[in-house]
Amino acid sequence: MSEAEPQAIAQAGTRAAQSTVRGGLLAAAGILIVAFTLRTAVTSVPPLTGEISKELFLPSWLVGILGMLPTALFGIAGLVTPLFMRRRSVEAIAVISMAAAALGQIVRAFAPDTVTFLAASAVALAGMGAGNVVLPPMVKKYFPQKIGLLTALYVTIISLGTTVPPLLAVPVAGAVGWRGSIGWWAAINVIAILPWLRSWPARPAAGRGAGDAPSSARGAARTTAGEATAPASPETAVPIVIRPWRAPAAWALALMFGCTSLNTYTMFGWLPTIATEAGLSAGDAGLQLAIFSGLGIPLSLVVPILAGRLRNPFPVVVFGVACFVSGYLGLWLAPASATWLWSTLMGLGPATFPLALVLINLRTRSHRASGAVSGFAQGVGYTIACAGPLLAGILHDATGGWTASFAFLGITLAVLATAGWVICRPHYIDDAPGVVEPAVAAQPARFRGDAAPPVG
Repeated sequence: MSEAEPQAIAQAGTRAAQSTVRGGLLAAAGILIVAFTLRTAVTSVPPLTGEISKELFLPSWLVGILGMLPTALFGIAGLVTPLFMRRRSVEAIAVISMAAAALGQIVRAFAPDTVTFLAASAVALAGMGAGNVVLPPMVKKYFPQKIGLLTALYVTIISLGTTVPPLLAVPVAGAVGWRGSIGWWAAINVIAILPWLRSWPARPAAGRGAGDAPSSARGAARTTAGEATAPASPETAVPIVIRPWRAPAAWALALMFGCTSLNTYTMFGWLPTIATEAGLSAGDAGLQLAIFSGLGIPLSLVVPILAGRLRNPFPVVVFGVACFVSGYLGLWLAPASATWLWSTLMGLGPATFPLALVLINLRTRSHRASGAVSGFAQGVGYTIACAGPLLAGILHDATGGWTASFAFLGITLAVLATAGWVICRPHYIDDAPGVVEPAVAAQPARFRGDAAPPVG
């Protein structure tokens, strides 16, 4: 070996290390920018409905439908997106979802009528719903050893992306009109596409990707922190299908996610009304909602990291349910006294939201399983959440008070606690019988004996 060869090897190693760092930074930036865009189409519109209604037919009942669209479309996207993950990589789906979100926001900014406005809103929200699904498997794929940290960062960024648009909506509309105010967010969606163009494979790798464990390795890797990442293994040429609905733990995760979102969206919709009926001014009622929603940011930072260090994070569930119950009791029995305290307690209740998101990765072995579980849990969960504000309002109108509504919410919290106990136990969803199977074995009977097309 010549003297130059060790130096060349060292330089090659340095370049490889630098490339790895750049790739990691690019992936992290891509994840965080996507996260920021996931609520802009939701919260940029409500402050401007009065202005929009001057040009488009937008009566109050239609505003109510517009308010239900996010959870409905997030639920549909959650159920459908994993089907595309069988044929396309998570990077490709991220690009497609951001393109759909950008297109929807641009079209509705120029919408000449209400039907076009609602249809474009649905396209934008469906794209963002797909973005919700791909973030957990992206974290699992690119940062398997830093799941808690990256989840904490992206959930916090989602909270910021929820808070900023309504703050800017009215000032921007005053300068460029409501169309410009809701349309310019499409530029952020376009920016979110750029980091993933460099690593956009057309299809996912056949079988389990790098870092996915074969069947024989199941149960072999668990950490005391509960960050359940299986050991790396060579890729196999056998395509697989993943059916999370066959695992009780996946249903538990979906119920925990759904009941958390149900309670959260119900308070988003009705907390100001409850406060004003108790005698608070409109400004004070708005302050209570700000307290409730603002606590999501510190929870997003703390809970995923804490969950990543706990073998069984069920105490987080107990904490969240206890806070919800305490806040509801206070708001029911003494809504006009120490209302800020009840709002604070209720604001701490959604600690189970970032917990559910990090458990998608902590309770799966591979990024492909994470994607399937993410879609199932969020699809079922957001569908459940749609019922919350509607049923709470119906019960209030039927009884003339909030007692029945709080009783309904109490029942959902009992379901949340039970589901949390099941999913928080240290185990893997993809270890359940029938969840992960070879694709050929899963084909319908009519394909038997034929060259069945791969599904995975």
